[in-house]
Amino acid sequence: MKLGSRGSPLAMTQSRHVAGLLAPLVGETPSIQSFVTSGDRIADRRLQDAGGKGLFTKELDEALLDRRIDAAVHSLKDLPTKMPEGIALAAIPSREDPRDAFISPKARDLKTLPRGAVVGTASLRRQAQTLHLRPDLEVVTLRGSVETRLSRIEEGQMDATFLALAGLTRMGLQNHAASLVDVYDMPPAPGQGALAITCRADDARTTEVLARLSDPALEIVIAAERGFLEALDGSCRTPIGALVRLKDNQLHFLGEVLTPDGKQRWRREERVGLGADAKREAAGLGHRLGREIRAEAGESFIQSLEKRGW
Repeated sequence: MKLGSRGSPLAMTQSRHVAGLLAPLVGETPSIQSFVTSGDRIADRRLQDAGGKGLFTKELDEALLDRRIDAAVHSLKDLPTKMPEGIALAAIPSREDPRDAFISPKARDLKTLPRGAVVGTASLRRQAQTLHLRPDLEVVTLRGSVETRLSRIEEGQMDATFLALAGLTRMGLQNHAASLVDVYDMPPAPGQGALAITCRADDARTTEVLARLSDPALEIVIAAERGFLEALDGSCRTPIGALVRLKDNQLHFLGEVLTPDGKQRWRREERVGLGADAKREAAGLGHRLGREIRAEAGESFIQSLEKRGW
């Protein structure tokens, strides 16, 4: 079996983890082929200005369809809600802590940053949430690998940033976090912290092997988060946060949509019990709450986000 991965240090770390999980199932450790994706090539502007979701998956999808690789390892939050024809989401094997980490040598958290401080981020969600909580701050674009972003903060180019705790943990860099962000203040991106493995939809053997890695409880949680995203036509152009927790067969859903300037926020929070078809019910919950926000915010607002290229 041959795996495909982005070439960043974090992506390769995640792919080596998946290769280790697959080794006892396929009789050997799968090889890993790295790719430079469209998203990796864009360093001078935000991803929403260049096409949004799919920029980190396009080259891997092409390699799958060309049979150069058998499966691809992704951060789940990078996957579009509608998979390309011929590509299947075959497994969601694990999820680290989904929270954001606050990174700054000047403050312990967002609340204690001085007025006018500069926050760097490439995430429209984090931009909107930051400005909603602290409209006095300045938000600028900060892109690059985890190490690049950490070094720019340490060099004083910006006062603070946010990084996914999951990525820091997988790379052993979690000690750089000044604090962890309360998910009620800033819900993470849908699927943040989770891994996803894709393969060709017609490859029955690989699909069967990969399915053995998937976590059924996690699939239910992710179905709700991605259902919310799909109902809102979520892409990098829409500031969307969502986090779902499953305990004792009950889902706790928290999701929100904001304007990019943070001035308006629409939020839903709900607890529901699950029945026999839990995954379908979870996806239905996410869809319903997403549609409620669309109705409340108005279709004209959602369409304006897309037309303005946010």
